Amino acid sequence: MISGNKSIAVMQPYIFPYIGYFQLIKAVDEFVFYDDVNFIKQGWINRNQILNKGKSLKFTIPLEKPSSFRPINETKINLNLFAKWKHKFLKTIEQTYVKAPHFDEVYPLVEEVLKVDKETNISKLAIDSNLSICNFLDITTKFYRSSEDFRKSENYFKEERLIGICKQLKASRYINSLGGQDLYSKIYFQNLGIELQFLKPNIKPYKQFENNFVTNLSIIDILMFNDKNSCQKMLNDFELL
Repeated sequence: MISGNKSIAVMQPYIFPYIGYFQLIKAVDEFVFYDDVNFIKQGWINRNQILNKGKSLKFTIPLEKPSSFRPINETKINLNLFAKWKHKFLKTIEQTYVKAPHFDEVYPLVEEVLKVDKETNISKLAIDSNLSICNFLDITTKFYRSSEDFRKSENYFKEERLIGICKQLKASRYINSLGGQDLYSKIYFQNLGIELQFLKPNIKPYKQFENNFVTNLSIIDILMFNDKNSCQKMLNDFELL
């Protein structure tokens, strides 16, 4: 956690995201799951990548008629397809990682998150995956959901809503992922009393069996090959720009 004045981050919930997402969570005092903005088709909300036969393999949670005109927290999981998908996915996880050094610790965590037996939405499942990982890695950041805690500002436009959330939480620093450099202006935030910074992850290679290193995989991969202490050190390996 960064010392000094309160810092926050706001991000859409992603399913078992890559470590940069958790670096952002760890870097701030309070984190807002931005779950009432529109779903992004072909994005990373309901999909990610794991290792398979030395290459990246994309997995995708099946949804009911996903639309970019519907909020994330109203985008439902397709339960008719989910059970079959989950069985196949967990089997792939087992086949890929059973000989990984931390399989026995991590597989039950993934399995528990995916215990979906009633109607739910991708927002809840993705948030559950993130909270489960944070609990496992002893991340103590405080969490909010925009759909529950910041509904009054839901009609604000982009930066205006982020500024509004900062003001409501009495935060003086807003940290965004690196991709936000093309979207948000430091000067704009500064003029409204908020320091804007961007987090750049430093992702160093780690041993994945005897394969060449495959980067930008789900946090699942990192947990399978690295002990908790090593993972916690990785969480602090980033730059703020």
